[in-house]
Amino acid sequence: MILDTNALSAFIDGDRAVGEHLAAGHRHPAIPVIVLGEFRYGVAGSRHRAAYEAWLDAHLADFDVLSVTEATAVVYADLRVALKKAGHPMPANDAWISALALEHRLPVLTRDVHFDAVPGLRRVGW
Repeated sequence: MILDTNALSAFIDGDRAVGEHLAAGHRHPAIPVIVLGEFRYGVAGSRHRAAYEAWLDAHLADFDVLSVTEATAVVYADLRVALKKAGHPMPANDAWISALALEHRLPVLTRDVHFDAVPGLRRVGW
């Protein structure tokens, strides 16, 4: 299962529902490098920055961090074209997250319903 930025934040903040979804998984949960960047950007301006960074230092090894590759770029480009043609544009970072999810055949844990427009992607809400 791949976490988006909101799911990662909710998990770190102790959201039980997110934790239950992750505990039910059969693999390590995954965090796209894009999500890690978005999270670190948000944390940079947080009054709880030290606590969030300490959490990442202590727990990031429990996750698979998915990097963008040339193969991901192909999936991303095809996806953006398909979504545009279907009249369902998506923010670029969410398209990268979707491309990684499709490439690795993993569902995305998110509350963002625009992921539902991605053909072949399974969104898990909480």
